[in-house]
Amino acid sequence: MNIFNWITGKSGGTETLSFEELLAGKNVGRAIALMTDNEKRVNKSLRVYNISEHNIMERKDKPVLGKDGELLRLDRRWKIPIPYPVYINEIALVFLYGKPLKWSQASEGTDRAFQAFTEILERTRFDAKIRHAKRLAGAETQSAMLFHVYRNDEGKADVLIKTLAKSLGDHIYFRKDQFDRLTAFARGYSLKKDDGREVYHLDIYTKEKIYRCEKVNFGWEVDEEANPVGKIPVILFEQETEFDGVEGMIERREWITSVLADVNDRFSSPMLVSIGDKVLSLPEKMEDAKSIHIKPSENGPKADVRYLTWDSASESKKLEVEDLDRLILNNSFTPDISYEQLRGLSGISGRALKLMMTLAVIKADKRKETHDEYASRIGSLMTAIIGNALQVGLKQECDRLRLQHEFQEPFGDDVEAVLNNLIRTYNAGGLSLDSLIEMNPIIRDAEAEKARIREQREREMEEEAQRARMDVFGTAD
Repeated sequence: MNIFNWITGKSGGTETLSFEELLAGKNVGRAIALMTDNEKRVNKSLRVYNISEHNIMERKDKPVLGKDGELLRLDRRWKIPIPYPVYINEIALVFLYGKPLKWSQASEGTDRAFQAFTEILERTRFDAKIRHAKRLAGAETQSAMLFHVYRNDEGKADVLIKTLAKSLGDHIYFRKDQFDRLTAFARGYSLKKDDGREVYHLDIYTKEKIYRCEKVNFGWEVDEEANPVGKIPVILFEQETEFDGVEGMIERREWITSVLADVNDRFSSPMLVSIGDKVLSLPEKMEDAKSIHIKPSENGPKADVRYLTWDSASESKKLEVEDLDRLILNNSFTPDISYEQLRGLSGISGRALKLMMTLAVIKADKRKETHDEYASRIGSLMTAIIGNALQVGLKQECDRLRLQHEFQEPFGDDVEAVLNNLIRTYNAGGLSLDSLIEMNPIIRDAEAEKARIREQREREMEEEAQRARMDVFGTAD
């Protein structure tokens, strides 16, 4: 291949090298160029999420000049960022993963595989990891969960989950096909060597291969290994930020609050006013007890001394602040759960509380459209990890395992109302005893409870039969 073909990526002068061919040829730079990189969008989102980077923080102090133009001092101007993005993101997270995903098996003869699955969920702290990934995606528009298969200290295959995001130092690249299926994923990150040098690494995952790449002076060093899982061990979270569409309102709200703080500094303390014909001195902004001194007039109005006080901000400004607060929350589908809104709700039912939080419920239902698919991918990936890497003896059982998942209400159901409805339906003949037990929210293990009820009934029947036999011989009471 000549130098022109090498630069243009053509072999034989006619064909462009594919992504897989570039990886096989260890041409990492050009392979990464074919992957999607959302760093600009992520950085823009992070500037909104991190309040220290808000535009209000660029507000300059006001210079105070003397008569000759010399700088006397700098009057402080307040810079007050409001962490609305953090608040909005946390509320959205609570309504989606406030309670862990509820997993169950929908297949028979797969108990061992399902037990292995639940043990891995607990061992890898899966519930905490998925909450972390969702929080980061809501702030940055994307994050990922990497399922890393490795050999533990005992030499056995094991797995851990690492959350990836720009704010954690990860650079995320990916490729998808026309059906939005992930075909390749790459994670860029920096590590320090023993000599203190910081070296950039890139791990590229496909279904068949894992490429461990290290940046060197002239190109890349690449170690290629087989992917033991047989699937890309990554769940990629993508969404718009939870505060999308209200950034301008937040910026205006911060500006009003900051300017109002300056006004309060200047006018909130009362000023002593003397009436005359000549002002002898003016109050300084930062003085607590301010006064204006005026020289009396011989032929002017009678001299007078009084306090000048500033009552409050204008009504229009107050209305604008209230309107902005309402619009920010409503347009981000975030309920107001301030102390003023929630006080006095101690006796409210779960159903009524859910109605009050309708905005957050609507938003959570929207997110479930994508997170339902993410959960299905997680189940499929975890069973593949178990069957192909961790416990190969369970592979056939893992292949047959069918998992189901359910999103739970963040504040739980109204238990008393649920029980009353179940009992009424059961008494009316519309529900079997087994279904009543399975749907009872205060029963943790439905199968164990059924077994205990059967044992109790058998004992009662045996005791009744024994009493009947005693009655025949006239020995019963």
